[in-house]
Order: sequence, then C-alpha cells, then structure tokens
Amino acid sequence: MQEQSNGPSAVYRRRLEDHREAVQSRRRIENRISIVRLILFAAAVGLVWPALFIDALAWWWLLAPLAAFTGAVIWHARVIRARELAERGVAFYERGLARIEDRWAGGGNAGDSFLAASHPYAADLDLFGRGSLFELLCTARTRPGESTLARWLCRPADPRVVRARQTAIEELRPMLDLRERLALVGEEIRAELDPDELAEWARAEPLLVERWPTLIAPLLGATNLLTLLASISINAAFPAFLVSATLSAALALYFRPRAHRVLAGIDRPERELELLSQILSLLEAQPFRSPLLVEIRSALQAQGLPPSKRIARLARLAQMNDSRRNMIFAPLSALLLLGTQFAFAVERWRRTTGDAVERWLQAAGQIEALSSLAGYAFEHPADPFPEIIDGGACFEGTALGHPLLPQDRCVRNDVLLREDLQLFLVSGSNMSGKSTLLRTVGVNAVLALAGAPVRAAGLRLSPLAIGASMRVIDSLQEGISHFYAEIKRLSGIVEIGEASPPLLFLLDEILHGTNSHDRRVGAEALIRGLVDQGSIGLVTTHDLALARIADDLGQRAVNVHFEDHIEGDRIAFDYKLRPGVVTKGNALTLMRNVGLKV
Repeated sequence: MQEQSNGPSAVYRRRLEDHREAVQSRRRIENRISIVRLILFAAAVGLVWPALFIDALAWWWLLAPLAAFTGAVIWHARVIRARELAERGVAFYERGLARIEDRWAGGGNAGDSFLAASHPYAADLDLFGRGSLFELLCTARTRPGESTLARWLCRPADPRVVRARQTAIEELRPMLDLRERLALVGEEIRAELDPDELAEWARAEPLLVERWPTLIAPLLGATNLLTLLASISINAAFPAFLVSATLSAALALYFRPRAHRVLAGIDRPERELELLSQILSLLEAQPFRSPLLVEIRSALQAQGLPPSKRIARLARLAQMNDSRRNMIFAPLSALLLLGTQFAFAVERWRRTTGDAVERWLQAAGQIEALSSLAGYAFEHPADPFPEIIDGGACFEGTALGHPLLPQDRCVRNDVLLREDLQLFLVSGSNMSGKSTLLRTVGVNAVLALAGAPVRAAGLRLSPLAIGASMRVIDSLQEGISHFYAEIKRLSGIVEIGEASPPLLFLLDEILHGTNSHDRRVGAEALIRGLVDQGSIGLVTTHDLALARIADDLGQRAVNVHFEDHIEGDRIAFDYKLRPGVVTKGNALTLMRNVGLKV
C-alpha cells in the first residue's frame, strides 16, 4: 500500500497501532494454542494404557492426538514468528516517530565502527557516533546496508550517480510496505549474516575441480544398486556387485578428504544465503522504474536465474546432505556415492554462482542504503533534493538548517559561494553559532552528494570534495601537540584542494594554538592559497585582525558575523548571519557568568 496523505507522523501512528494490535492478537492465539497442546498431550498419554496394555483400543488410535499435537506445535511456531515480526514492526515505527519528533538521539545505530580518525571531515561533521547523521539516517539492518550507507556519506559521488540515487530514492519514498519488510527481515538477518565470510566462501578456490567424477559417480551408484538387486535374485550377479562396490569405495576414499571439507563447510553459508534471499526476493518482486533500481535488480541474475532459485538449489543440496547422515538412510547413501556426488554438486554451484554472491551482497547493501535515505525523505517531506550542477565550484544554499538540530531550535541562514565569491569569513562571539554554521554547510553537502534530500529551502551545488578542520585532537602517545595535529590536518586539506573536484573547506578558528602574529600570517597565506586554487569555503575566527583577509581578497571574499545581546543577567543569541565584521565580544561576560572574577 502506498501512503502519502496525512503526513508521515499520522501514517506511522496508524501503522504502529496496527502492529500493537497484531502483537496482542497473536499473544491471545499463542495462549489458546498452548492450552490445546496441553489437552492433546494429555489425551495422547491417556490413550497409552487402553491402547498398549489392556487392548481396549487399537494402537493406531494414538496417531490422532499425536498428529494433532504435531500440527499444533507447527501452528504455534508460526504464530510466535508472526508475533515477533509484529513486535519488530512496533519497534520500527516507534523509532520512526522518534526521528520525526526529534527524540532519536541515542536510540539507533551510531555507526561508531565506521569513524576513521584520518577522514577529512567525518568527525568534524558528526557523521558517526551518538546523535550523528548516520544514526538519524540508518534504518539498514544488515552489515552490507550499514557499510554502503557509511561509504556514501564518506565519499561524495559524482553528479551522474547522485542524480541516479535521487531518482531511486524518490521512487522508494512512498513504498513504506517495502521499507518495512526490508527492516523487519533485516533484523533477523543481522544476527546471523557475516558478509565477509560468506563472500570469501563463495569465491574461494574450489577443492574439487575434476569433471570426470561427476559422470562416473552417478554411473557407479546406479550400477551398485542394480547389481545388488540382481544379486539378491540371481547369485551369479554378486561378483559384478563386488567389482562395482570396490570401484565405488576406491573413488569415494580418493576424494573423501576434499569432499568432507566441502560438505563440512556448507551449513553456515547455506543458512546465510537463505536469509539473504529473503531480502533479495523482495527486490525480485518489485516492478522498479528508476534506472538505478532496475540496474540493482538486474545484477541479481546468475545464469538467467534470480537469487531465490539459485539459492534454493544450494539449500536442497544442504538438506539432502543432512538426510544422508540419517542412520537408516546412510547405507543407501554410501551405495549411491551421495556424499561424493553432493560435494561435487556444491563445488559446481560455487563455480557457476559464487561470483554472484558478492553482487547479491552489494545489491542488498545498496537497496538498504537507498531505503534508509528514502525513509529520511518520507519523514521530512519539506526537505528538497538539491540541484547538482556542472561547472566550477558552487554551493548556493537558501534557508540552510542543520538536520541534527530539533526543528524548533533550528535557525536557518543563506550561504552563497561560487567562483566569484569563494570565502565567507565568519566572526562572532563565543557560542553565537559560527561552528554550527560550518557544520550546517558541511552536513548538507554530505547529504546532497550522497543523493539525499537536504535541510534547506533550496540548494544548488557542483561536485565538491570536502575538507574540515574543526575537531583536531592531539595525541600524547604519538607526541603530537594540538597545533601540530592541526597543521597536519590543514596540509591534508590543501592536498585535497589541489585535486579534482573543487574543495569545500570548513575551517574553525584555524591556528589558534600559536601566537597572534604567526597565526595571522599563516592563516592569511593558507586561505589565500585555497582561494587561488579555486576552492570555496568558510573560515571562522575570534581574531578580528584576521577579518582584514576578506578585504585583501576583494570580491572573492566577504565578512559575515553573528551577534549576541544581553537579556537581564544572561547572554542571548539569535543565530542569524549578518554582513560585516562583529563589533563586540562576550568572553568577559561568559567568564563572569560562571563565577570567574575578571
């Protein structure tokens, strides 16, 4: 069902109530089935005495309650699974409402494992961690989905890819049923699917490469069976059976070590692939229209067959391999050389399908990442897709807001940077909003170049690399001071700016770890170098002497500032960006407010 009316909050609340009712309904059914099971078990026990000890009933009377009890157990398991799915649905929509109502921080996947200290902007822009952009966006429940989304946030895509993702996200936005099923299925898969191990198993060098046993083993198995049946009725056929059995034993013993390794390692991959197919089967059934989604679905095909059928073949082999271990069936299995035949069949499956497993994992990851961004788009209908333009460096955002701030505390500002106006030099007092402005620009650039909607009235931007120096950390273990760590980061940003595409730089209070003279000279040289190489960006400063840099750069730079004012005994901020240089500071007032005698 496609739902677009009444707003995302109303839609989520309706579905949340439906799932809560389903949970209660299935719990009632569970309780009734438990009573039925108890009655059937008691009935079976009650029939044992008259049926087996006093011959009052035929023994087959026991079959009826036992069959009914078995059916009740199967029914009970299905109801429990349905109740667990409904409980996951409750959690899914509760998390969705928390995101809409700005109660989400700390309740989702923080993605801490994806944070690399060397990344040029991930830590500065709060991409990962509690209350991060990743936590806000991520509804992926499998590791491939999480990894794909994290990679998209950390690597700006080129315009063609961004536009393709935008179209796909727009198509997925109203598909709430699909996004819900992906999340609910993924919850189960997450605990059991190890994508790295699965891909490694699928592409590992085969242990059984010979082709002739695939013809000889079935032939010997059939010969064993026929000659054994013949020898039962015709004694003269027994020598033929011995010859066939001896050849079969020799073949089985020759391949036994490798065949055993193949069959011993099939159980976990088969289970993981069966779980993965639950996501892939959802994609197989969708009549997608956008080119990227059609491409993802097409990548699932292996030898013309969808993953569900390819995986079903491996599942049948695994199930038959389990069956041959049964004590009753084991002699027939040995007679037919089923162990050897199954091992070669598994290796043949890996040869023909193994390369597709990595594609399947990538497809599952992409669809989950796109679904996460589509969920964000659905939950924030006022956030538009940015316009990705070709040409020189450009970032033109109107009414930009920070997506991690609650709506009622999000103050919006315009930032217009392009080839003829490359630098905003931002001054202002402490806590006035300078750093938040840099993060607002950076996070919206990350969203835009990942293919997602942005928190703005509108945004036009060109392909951009991003570099930020806002949260530089020193290292006692490595003997690196804050200043040295900062200049290393700045050096890396300059290197990014020398490459293509153009750089969007976000520098907060640069070089504040040195004296004012060196700071001013170094900052001016650094900023001039970035501007000269065609980069665009924002630089914040408390040092009003640095504001002269904008004058020296002429029309390529502009001074802007934030202000504060006193309300009673406290400092108040409106977080509105204004033209020009700030004319007052609040450091002394802040120090006095916390009790320092200055």
